[in-house]
Amino acid sequence: MEFKLLNIGFGNVVVAQRVVAIVAPESAPIKRIKDDARNQTKLIDATYGRRTRAIIITDSNHVILSAVQPETMAHRLTGKKIEGPEEGEG
Repeated sequence: MEFKLLNIGFGNVVVAQRVVAIVAPESAPIKRIKDDARNQTKLIDATYGRRTRAIIITDSNHVILSAVQPETMAHRLTGKKIEGPEEGEG
């Protein structure tokens, strides 16, 4: 079995097949997910003291904080440019 690794910044990688979601950290529901993971000791901080720009949720319910933008990680994961919202949206 071959694993594809996703670079999440500062030399850290995760197994791409385990990633369920890569989300921005601003919304209240995502903040609750982060707090719940911290309480369950399933939070991994890979920001090296920098601002959290993306939160990665895995299939094992681990939550990983990253200082890399979600769009950048999605590009690394798919190898394609991810388009943002269309003009007039969001």
